[in-house]
Amino acid sequence: MKFREAILGILVIAIIIIIILPPPAILLDFLLMLSFTLAVIIILTALYALEALEMSLFPTVLLITTVFRLALNISSTRLILWTGEAGQVIETFGQFVAGGNMVVGIIIFAIITIVNYMVITKGSERVAEVAARFTLDAMPGKQMAIDADLNTGLIDEEEAKTRRKKIQDEANFYGAMDGASKFVKNDAIAGILITFVNLIGGTVMGATGITTGDPLPLGEAIQVYSLLTIGDGLVGSIPALLISIATGLIVTKATAESQLSTEMSRQLFGKPVVLYVAGGVLVFLGIFTPLPWYFYVPFGVILIILANAQDRNLQIAAIQSEITTGDSAADEIRRPENVTALLDVEPILLLFGYGLIPLADAAQGGDLMDRIVMIRRQIALELGAIVPTIRLRDNIKLAPNQYRILIKGVEVAGGEIMFDHYMAMNPGYVEEEIDGIETVEPYLGLPAMWISESQRERAEALGYTVVDPPAIIATHITEIIRRHLHELLTRQDVQKLIDNIKEANSVLVEELVPKLATIGDIQKVLGNLLREGVSIRDLVTILETLADYAHMTRDTDMLTEYVRQALRRSISKHYFEGGVNNVITLDPALEQQIMGSVQQTEQGSYLALDPATTQKIFDNLNAELNKLTSMGLQPIILTSPLVRTYFKRLIDQVAPELVVLSYNEIEPSAEIQSIGMVSLA
Repeated sequence: MKFREAILGILVIAIIIIIILPPPAILLDFLLMLSFTLAVIIILTALYALEALEMSLFPTVLLITTVFRLALNISSTRLILWTGEAGQVIETFGQFVAGGNMVVGIIIFAIITIVNYMVITKGSERVAEVAARFTLDAMPGKQMAIDADLNTGLIDEEEAKTRRKKIQDEANFYGAMDGASKFVKNDAIAGILITFVNLIGGTVMGATGITTGDPLPLGEAIQVYSLLTIGDGLVGSIPALLISIATGLIVTKATAESQLSTEMSRQLFGKPVVLYVAGGVLVFLGIFTPLPWYFYVPFGVILIILANAQDRNLQIAAIQSEITTGDSAADEIRRPENVTALLDVEPILLLFGYGLIPLADAAQGGDLMDRIVMIRRQIALELGAIVPTIRLRDNIKLAPNQYRILIKGVEVAGGEIMFDHYMAMNPGYVEEEIDGIETVEPYLGLPAMWISESQRERAEALGYTVVDPPAIIATHITEIIRRHLHELLTRQDVQKLIDNIKEANSVLVEELVPKLATIGDIQKVLGNLLREGVSIRDLVTILETLADYAHMTRDTDMLTEYVRQALRRSISKHYFEGGVNNVITLDPALEQQIMGSVQQTEQGSYLALDPATTQKIFDNLNAELNKLTSMGLQPIILTSPLVRTYFKRLIDQVAPELVVLSYNEIEPSAEIQSIGMVSLA
């Protein structure tokens, strides 16, 4: 073991030896000087530390210094009682600090002890207790914030580990400080008790001559031993006071980017108006009151001069900041690569006219921003996909009440809103009409009416569906996002989804990516599912299925079919309810013709039907769909697994919203009844 590693243990044992074996007076003087020096070093270190964790060992240091100081008190007490002397340091404190007067010494000692115990120690103890409790209570929230930053990619794993360690260190430190503050409190109490014991015991032993063999008169014994006792108390209480102050500095210190002196100067003297008022108050008191003007007036004038200089410096700094900002903006405009910022395309952008600004302005009571946040959460829960940030921007080129929805910079939908009205829609069974302005629901194109606030309750009582303008826009955006979510899913989003389940499914991810499938392959499969409204929230099942079949085929369309079959429970639950469910099927002859028209290429497979056959399919399909819609049922078509993909692509041209399922995607418990068949006849 190196001497540096052993020295701490040697010092602790030396402290214990001091308690057992009395040191000579000259060694006691040296140790008292060392105690004072340590106290000064500790308070200065606490004063100049930027944050509390820079002194993470402070509780341990506090314990060791407290024991060291108590050991010196015991040794000095032994010397005072046995020899009537305690070394030059204690005698000097008793004679010089107390002025050789017993009463003065007692008063000074009492004041120092009261300040230390009642003010500093009590306050430090309370702050340490509160800081420990708040730090422990805040740990879960801080941990969750770190995990959120890590999941969103704002920080890497190393930074997350560093932050977690700092949180743990803070909890340990403030927990230890909560207990260590009791050392300071009890040390002050022990100092008071030791002083009284020394005073009474020294007086008795000096007057009786038990130790010296030469009894002193009672008055002289009181004078001699009281000065020594007070000197001993002052020698111990001053380092104790310094360490108590250091404890208070540590537990009250907040993290700062600069030294405490710099921060205090900036915060206390950084506002000219404060210095102006303070200087004016001092000048007023010096002139119009009996207070000594030669102190108050000059100091007040100095504060006013400092305030004027500070005010001038702030004005210069503001001008320089404005010039720098202007220069930076001009330089940015002149930079050749500045045009690259214009190339960014927002995934989802909502443009609206100035008349709809109150809907998005929280200060004016608008809640559209809150609804946008809920849209992202709702789609994430329903479909399991990451929805990009939805940007909102007013556009002066639009009419005041218009809005437009852009996907990747291209307008895909829009509408017009009457800001101070409600949209009322007849669900089909309300016979009584209401007065309003005729309009069309933006997304579904259903007839509707704009009604005023006064008509709202009556319309709802009659059975109309009444919605406010923010709900109309939010619903429209939600449906547009659902329709285009497969386009918005990027490889980076897929990587985040995989990373989210990787910790609990590391074997699965390592087997699949990139050995059997790339991120791009998984993105295409997930995009195919989202295109038809199938949730990808059960990502583990999806990846398990891909791992099972990716070694058999690289065709992402075929892999999608395998995944859909693995998700048949959720698909059936989504489309089929209890009881008998009516569907349309395909004629086996038509399925055979479709499969015979599939062409295989290196880029994949496609359906090659002649136009006449395609038109017959469309005509028969429309006839069957009209039967279902006339009955108020959702049109669903069932096909064989091999045909489903190609038939869905075919009808996307005329009925993109039509649901096409394969027989393998239906749960055995679902009751299905075919009420129509699409054929070429």
